[in-house]
This record gives sequence, structure tokens and C-alpha cells, in this order.
Amino acid sequence: MAARGRLYQQIALAITEAIGAGRYPVGSRLPGERELAEEFKVSRPVIREAMIALEIRGLVEGRQGSGLYVIASRAAGDDTLELDIGPFELTEARVLFEGEAVALAARTITDAKLDELQALLGQMHDDDEESWQAERADRQFHIEIANATGNDAIRAVVEMLWDTRYRSPLCIHMFSQARAVGIRSRVEEHEEILAALRARDEVAARKAMHAHLQRVIDDLLTATEQEAFKRAKQESETRRSDIARRFSLYR
Repeated sequence: MAARGRLYQQIALAITEAIGAGRYPVGSRLPGERELAEEFKVSRPVIREAMIALEIRGLVEGRQGSGLYVIASRAAGDDTLELDIGPFELTEARVLFEGEAVALAARTITDAKLDELQALLGQMHDDDEESWQAERADRQFHIEIANATGNDAIRAVVEMLWDTRYRSPLCIHMFSQARAVGIRSRVEEHEEILAALRARDEVAARKAMHAHLQRVIDDLLTATEQEAFKRAKQESETRRSDIARRFSLYR
């Protein structure tokens, strides 16, 4: 596959072009997630991001117990489809930048900044984890770590990554899915990060940040896998019902 942007964007664009070319006409059902992953030789999370992106753009829709269906088409060769950064890609970038930012902060952080982080943790404890106050405290916790490095460029990058999470329809959709299946922020993981900062231990701080962000990825995978399992189960039940109805004719 030619390199035209991010991997899931390439797949979404390829499917958009296939729809426009008539391979998947309006009203037809798209192949399943596993089949598409094998066709494009990518992981299933990448296919999930591509499918969600196409749903957001109004090209396909999920039908309960039936899968994804094409509801609109585009002209073949149209490569102007604009997509957003997905949550897996975004979190990977956070692992890279925030992992090194927290390691540097462990060398430079002041007692006053540690107190600020402790206060933000208190807000995350006190507020309902579903509330916007807790979400804001979570964001600010990470940004204050970047501030503690004393490097404005690092702070700007970390802030940009967090802002992207709230601007990207794809991220908004998938993090909303995660919350819907019971995934919550993990205050104790932030406590481990803060403990490493208090110890001025850059290795432990980096490790704690990486572990936290890996669990963010795991939570997203859990949420999307549950959604995929639910859809597959509904499809199986529909097929089972259809088969039972057909065989009832021979009794």
C-alpha cells in the first residue's frame, strides 16, 4: 500500500475509493474486521480506527446484529478525505514525549511543583471520575509535569497532544466508547508517577509514565474489542435465528 498518510487513513481512503468504484455499492455490507485486517495486512485496531473514521464521515453505519453497511459514496480516486489522529497513534506519541518529559522533570522539579501535582491528584480523588473537573485535573497533571522540565517547547508539545485528544472526532468517539464500557482514569497510576518524581528517580518516573500510558492503550483495546465482540455475537445470533427458521420448514 502506498504511503499516503497514517496507516488507518490509508485504509479508510482505500475503502472510500472502493466504495466510489462500486466494489462496495451503497446498501452493501462491508467485509468483517478480521477479513479486512487480512486483506490490508494490518492489525485489527488499525481496522477499527479506519471503520470508526468512515462512520464519523457518514460513509458507513453499523446495524445491530448485522455489521457495517455503506450508506454514501464518493467518486473513485478522491483522495481528499480528511481524517483525524487516532487514539492509538496519539497515545504512542504521548509515550514518547511524556516518558522523556517526566524523566527530565525528575531532575528539575521543585517542591512547589510537587505540591501542585499533589493538589491535582486530590481533585482527581475528590471528583467523580466521569466529571469534567476530574478530566481537567488529569490533563493539568500531565501538563504541569511538562512545565516542571523548564522547557517551553516540551510543555507546548505535551499540551498540543492533549488538545488533539479533544479536537479529534476519532479520539472523542473512541475514548467515549472506553468510558461507556466502564473504563475509568486510574488515579493510583498518577500516584506512582508522583512518588517517582518526589524521589527524583528519573528511571522510575519514566517507567511509571510508560506503564500508565500502556494501560490507556489497553483500555482502548478492551473497549473496542468488547464492541467488536458484541457486534460479532449479534451477527451470530441473527444467523442462528435465520438457520433455525429455515430448518423449521422441513419439520
